[in-house]
Amino acid sequence: MQELVTVILAAGAGTRMKSSMAKVAHQICGQPLLSYVVDAAKQTGSESLILVLGHQADQVREITPDGAQCVLQEKQLGTGHAVMQAQELLKKKNGTVLILCGDTPVITGETLKAAYDHHLSQNNHVTVLTADMENPFGYGRILRDPNGNVKAIIEQKDASPDQRLIREINSGMYFFDIESLLSALSKLQNNNSQGEYYLTDTVGILISQGLKAGAYKVSDAHEIMGVNDRTQLDEAERIVSRRIIKKHMLNGVTFHLPETCLIHKDVEIGRDTIIQPGCILEGKTVIGESCEIGPNTRITDSQINDQVVVMNSVITESTVGQNTKIGPFAYLRPGSKIGQNVKLGDFVEIKNSLIGDNTKVPHLSYVGDADIGKGVNIGCASVTCNYDGKKKHRTVVGDNAFVGSNVNLVAPVEVKANAYIAAGSTITDEVPEFSLAIERNKQTIITDWVKKKGLDKK
Repeated sequence: MQELVTVILAAGAGTRMKSSMAKVAHQICGQPLLSYVVDAAKQTGSESLILVLGHQADQVREITPDGAQCVLQEKQLGTGHAVMQAQELLKKKNGTVLILCGDTPVITGETLKAAYDHHLSQNNHVTVLTADMENPFGYGRILRDPNGNVKAIIEQKDASPDQRLIREINSGMYFFDIESLLSALSKLQNNNSQGEYYLTDTVGILISQGLKAGAYKVSDAHEIMGVNDRTQLDEAERIVSRRIIKKHMLNGVTFHLPETCLIHKDVEIGRDTIIQPGCILEGKTVIGESCEIGPNTRITDSQINDQVVVMNSVITESTVGQNTKIGPFAYLRPGSKIGQNVKLGDFVEIKNSLIGDNTKVPHLSYVGDADIGKGVNIGCASVTCNYDGKKKHRTVVGDNAFVGSNVNLVAPVEVKANAYIAAGSTITDEVPEFSLAIERNKQTIITDWVKKKGLDKK
């Protein structure tokens, strides 16, 4: 049975990143570099993945997808040597192997699928993905014969002056007939100044045997770019980000100054939603239709339903119901579930709480570990005191209750439905339904106290 196997090279040290993190684990648009390469391989039709690990192998294993097989390149002796580590697994396969680098996140499944179809239709034993570069310095050049087949790959240091003028370069991505690759690997030598085994030499070996080597030129040279330092990491993220945002725009989402926004790959956004400048939508966030998000809002792993307005706020691992208004400067922490037609105003913080439909928390309040009913008003500067120094306790406020300004609700405590709490009260006991709770000291007036203290400004 013919199949497409993918070998991803992820053993490099990535020294130019100057990082304690494995290079392929660095993220763009919320996902590791490696994950983009894996996704592109799967979109090409490859269900069998082999990862070649080396430096910081344990870190790379943590981001390796389920079902992928890993082999270890203990000493980094070149790209050919890296592929050699997968030989035993490849011997069990029959068909084509796609070889990719784990630090090329801009490559798309669409491009790889077109290249794979070309490889099969041309009956090539190897197909090299190439691109035309404005400045090809440092890259291996592609030499073609009169029929357009690959005649040789000449490295920069070995190229003649005329060959260095060639703009078509080797991407380091290949489709090989598996049997042909294994044969070439058995003949690969390291008699070069670096003492390394180069995968490009296998192409030359196949050509010398009279086997067919072809090339597939990608239309956008950016797709084959590798990430070797932080500047290239930034460049790759900008490209991927533009793709993501363009996809949402084509699906009916409006972005104002999209270059100021960062939208992660798995984010979903409904049509007629407006994303204002400076927004960050992360993880598996889902935004409904006809929402307005931003400016300067960050939403992570949250569900935002239709017709919600969020201004200058942060929402993490929370759910927001339809037609709710949040912000400016609100903070929804994990575990918050906000109902429909709710108002959460400026400098309001919600944590691990349920807020019922039509409830208002207009400003300057903290609601933590609480169940707030429907139609409740939480007054300015009110606080649920949920932590006793050892444990956290819940506060319950029933439907249509009114909590005045500057009220402390000391948990565990319950305010029954339709109860009122006077401003400035600290509530430690249950407040019955339809009752008014007042907890204040009697106001005391000391006449002329200011004069007696000499504090008057006459």
